[in-house]
Amino acid sequence: MPNFTYHHVFEPASEPDACPLLLLHGTGGNEHDLLRVGRMLSPTGAILSPRGDVNEAGALRFFARLGEGTFDPAEVMRRTLALADFVQTATRHYGIDPARLTAVGFSNGANIAGTMMLLRPDVLRAAILFRPMVVLDHPAVHESLVGRRVLLTHGTTDPLVPRDHPDRLASLFRAGGADVQLQMIPASHALTPQDIAVAESWLAR
Repeated sequence: MPNFTYHHVFEPASEPDACPLLLLHGTGGNEHDLLRVGRMLSPTGAILSPRGDVNEAGALRFFARLGEGTFDPAEVMRRTLALADFVQTATRHYGIDPARLTAVGFSNGANIAGTMMLLRPDVLRAAILFRPMVVLDHPAVHESLVGRRVLLTHGTTDPLVPRDHPDRLASLFRAGGADVQLQMIPASHALTPQDIAVAESWLAR
């Protein structure tokens, strides 16, 4: 058994060809928060769901922040690379094919899924990012994301994500050649059934 660096839940696939998911919770969540969402998106696929290892006044996150919407790039990069190393170790141990692994992240979890796609594109095939923002203004390396897919869903009345961030974030992925779909949802920051429906349709493509 590897010395895993993150507490996590692993659920094996009941069908080997089903899409495996990496679930990444939002601030204040834990490794169980997105399991129901994961099963809605991939009922029979493998699920890997780590717990954020940063404690912000009792709320778990995947990286620290300096203030609301303010981040230290060095902290974001360090935590992203550490999580990517964990994912690589876990996929090897549990027999998950990284060439088929799709991240599903919400808020802070979406942010680190996005930075993982930008900094370590070898770890993921695709990413579904619910309510992400630009936390690392770091465009993907040219052609590093060719063949990769990214879905971004943003709430039209989200008070936490600046209005220019959806397009800015999409451009960071497109710089590497990713196929990016940006979907605006009539919602605030919380997930809605429409987010899930959009993600289900996107995964089925």
